[in-house]
Parts: sequence; structure tokens; C-alpha cells
Amino acid sequence: MVGHGDRQELTAGGVLATRRREYDEDDVRVRPGRSSRPRTRTRPRHADAVDGFVIAVDRGRYTCVRPEAGPDDPVVTAMRARELGRKSVVVGDRVGLVGDVSGASGALARIVRIAERTSVLRRTADDDDTTAEGRLERVVVANADQLVIVSALADPPPRTGFIDRCLVAAYDADIEPLLCLTKADLGGPEAVLGYYTELELPYVLIRPGSDLADLRTLLAGRVSVLVGHSGVGKSTLVNRLVPEAERAVGTVSAIGRGRHTSTSAVALRLPPDPGGGGDPGWIVDTPGIRSFGLAHVSAESLLHGFSDLVEATVDCPPNCPHTADEADCALDAWVAAGRADPRRLASYRRLLASRSGEGDAREPERNPGDPLAGS
Repeated sequence: MVGHGDRQELTAGGVLATRRREYDEDDVRVRPGRSSRPRTRTRPRHADAVDGFVIAVDRGRYTCVRPEAGPDDPVVTAMRARELGRKSVVVGDRVGLVGDVSGASGALARIVRIAERTSVLRRTADDDDTTAEGRLERVVVANADQLVIVSALADPPPRTGFIDRCLVAAYDADIEPLLCLTKADLGGPEAVLGYYTELELPYVLIRPGSDLADLRTLLAGRVSVLVGHSGVGKSTLVNRLVPEAERAVGTVSAIGRGRHTSTSAVALRLPPDPGGGGDPGWIVDTPGIRSFGLAHVSAESLLHGFSDLVEATVDCPPNCPHTADEADCALDAWVAAGRADPRRLASYRRLLASRSGEGDAREPERNPGDPLAGS
């Protein structure tokens, strides 16, 4: 019997002989498995990708808008393409989209590119980068131009320790800060503004029913991210700026802590100014937070949020830690000479202590630097 691998040949004597065939590796045909298929570093160019702007993220689905889309145009739902690897997509990202970008019901596009970010606003759950919470960075928003720090003047009272943290994060991310003081009908701004006199921090006062023209002017043409404790009136402010947003509004509890009403970050297009043209800008509403950890900010960079103290450090010894137990630190003499508010130095040193694991970034009460502390 002649097998498939055998070969029959006619000998010189006319006898038909069978010779066993020899196999080599060229005869082997193995279909590559899923894990052994050859890969290439070449990624698809996606020359047909269109630009998009991420306005919301929800369980692996990304809501995007086209740059040329109008307020009434449908949004595009997309998923992240596999070739992006582990790169995260966050609200504010400018991306490249392929697939069905019509925005029709049930349509699904793919995000294949993430443009280089101009800024990244981050926070951690802890200040100490040796802890698990401190090592876990959360990107709040990408490509923001302005950080609007929303603080109530009463009910709940202002917490300048939280504002100081936001300022440090803003300067570290190269984002301009804006202080938005709400509930100005319940309290005066003098104490808070006096605390930040040396910083020349821009601010706006918001009262119920007050004209928001000044605030809209500061928001125009920019991507502004709003952060603040729960209960400070942030969602109420968002609903006034963008009436169709319908962000949930909560109340303040009896112990002065707000309820979390916004559950996820979302970018909202501001309505056009009826009195003029131009880009009205975007606002990014974020969930109310109780802490703004700064483990991702180096100890040296913490000083960026305290520009009123920077000049004094010129007279400090090399590698001065600026802590209270450093006898040669020039910050104490600077404050004693009346060149800076001692409450500012106290707040700065509290951040230094918290970053070294001696404090609690989740502490919701007033910091020692608060102008209302002890009242």
C-alpha cells in the first residue's frame, strides 16, 4: 500500500519501486494561534479619522462632539480602539474618530487617536505618595484652560485649605485659576479675599438671581473646569449658565456638609451670547469632592500655590525643607516682618506635613489657615 507521503519511481530495470519521502520543516503547516500570531509595530494611519471632543465618559463609552457641530446636532458615541493600548481617554480629550460618526441612534464610532494634551488636571485621594491612595492618580479633565474654584461664603463656610490645594493643582497643571464665591447674600467676601490679597487672585461674586455677565465673559472662549465641595452651589450655578443641563441639585445637611449631586464629569457647551459672536466656551462640571490630594505634586512645586512666600525662600539655606522645625528657614522671618500672612505659611506647612504622611488629605474641616478658623 502506498501512503500519501510515499513516492513511486521506475527503476532502470523497469520495476516500479516505492521510496519513502523525507520531510523537512518546509512541509509543516501550523495555523498560528491567537496568542502566537506575528505582530507588527505599524499602526493604522486612519487618514480618514475626523476630529472629536470628548464631553462625557460612561463605562467604556465616550460621548463626543464634532468641532463644527452646532448645539442641536447629535453627539457621537464611541469606544476606544485596541491600538490605543492602555492610554486613557478622559473628558476634554481631543480625539480622532473613525466609523459611524453620524450620531444616529445605535451608531458606534471608534477613537483611534488622542491628540497631545495641552494641560492635565490631576488629583489623588491622599497626599502621601507612599500609600496606595497617593499613588493612584485621577485625571479630572484634559486640555482645560481655567480652573474655577467654587466656594460658598456660608452654608457651608469657606475652606481656604481646600482652595489652597486647588491653586497648587492649577499652577502645577499650568491652568489659570478663578475663584467663584457663591451665596454672597449669606456672607461677605472680605475675610476670604483678604486672605488672598497678595496673590491678586481673580474672583467673581454670585448671588441668587444675580447677573452672570461678568462670569460669562471670563468663561468665553475657554474650557473651564468647575471644582468645589458638595453643597457650595456648583450645580445650581451650572444650571443657570446652561439651563438645559438639568444637573441635579442637592441640599446642605445640618452639619454643614453638602450631598453629592453630580456623579460624573461632563463638558457642557455654554450658550452663545445674544449680544455678540465668538466662542462662548465650555464648562466641565465635576462631582463634588471632599479632598484634593496632591501626591503627584513635588514638595518643591507645592510652593507654586503660595507665590506670596516664594521671594522669602531666596534667603533660605540650600535644600531647606521649609518646615517649622528648620531653624534657618527664612519664611518665619518673612512673616514676622509682616511681608506675608502667617495663616498662609501655616497652610503651606500643613500641606508639607500632609505630603509626608503626617496629615489627612481627606480632612473636610477648616484648615488652620482658614480666615474663619476659631470663630
